[in-house]
Amino acid sequence: MKTDWRERRHRWDIRYAPYAYIAPYFLLFAVFGLFPLLYTGWVSMQDRNLLDGDAATFIGVDNYVQLLTADPYFWNAMGNTLSLWLLTTVPQILFALGIAQLLNRRLRGRTFFRMGVLLPNITSVAAVTIIFAQLFGRDFGLINWVLDLFGAGRIDWQAGTGSSHTAIAAMVVWRWTGYHALIFLASMQAIPTSVYEAARLDGASAWQQFWRITVPMLRPQIIFSTVIATAGNMRLLAEPLLFNPGAAAATGGSDRQFQTAALYLYEQGFAKFDFGYASAIAWLLLIATVAITGLSYLAARRIRTD
Repeated sequence: MKTDWRERRHRWDIRYAPYAYIAPYFLLFAVFGLFPLLYTGWVSMQDRNLLDGDAATFIGVDNYVQLLTADPYFWNAMGNTLSLWLLTTVPQILFALGIAQLLNRRLRGRTFFRMGVLLPNITSVAAVTIIFAQLFGRDFGLINWVLDLFGAGRIDWQAGTGSSHTAIAAMVVWRWTGYHALIFLASMQAIPTSVYEAARLDGASAWQQFWRITVPMLRPQIIFSTVIATAGNMRLLAEPLLFNPGAAAATGGSDRQFQTAALYLYEQGFAKFDFGYASAIAWLLLIATVAITGLSYLAARRIRTD
């Protein structure tokens, strides 16, 4: 009897123990991930004020119809989001590849430099944005001082669409490039040195080795970084919000020139307290993020480096 019980318990352990090990993750995801997601979808079909939830009324898909057909501010915010996505994702990947290639060489103090490239990422996003807002200041900013020094004239970085997007993209690129560089560096160190030795014997230059050996072998990591950068930039909030501090911070400039979709969600939900409309924006932003991330993944996989 004892032997049968032990064998039965052993079978149960083999069969059910793995599910018990991963159950805490799924429980936490259900409580803090799935439930808020579904609840947001339910709220998005209501006319609901954040300060008076008991007075909510069910209106179906009216919020979605309003967003997609009669809200130019939403499409302006989506356009700004896509523009910033292009201005941040591509430079992040290219700069990260270059930095990783430099850090992969035999340099003095390599550990110091490897730790240094990660410092921007662990710095508070609020502190980074405030400092960059000062650097790009119209009257006393360091960037304008340098431009004026070379006779290029001063730029009101917050006033224009292109200038404001450039300034915000600089913040994002500065903060996240080191993170991606370390991912690429770790993968570069796993590439066998015999591959490079064979290439050198065949007469390949350092530039050819980088583009024909290193980059193709880093394709999975490049895809991963592209997906992460895309998902992060579709939720861009703190940088445009703090770039123009004040009473009108949620509008993303006087003409909404750098208001992202996440910032528009913030304006509707926490400035105008229209929680149902903000929830609809959240769901559409989720769908757009999944779609654009999927397209980025497919595009990165189809890149031909030869």
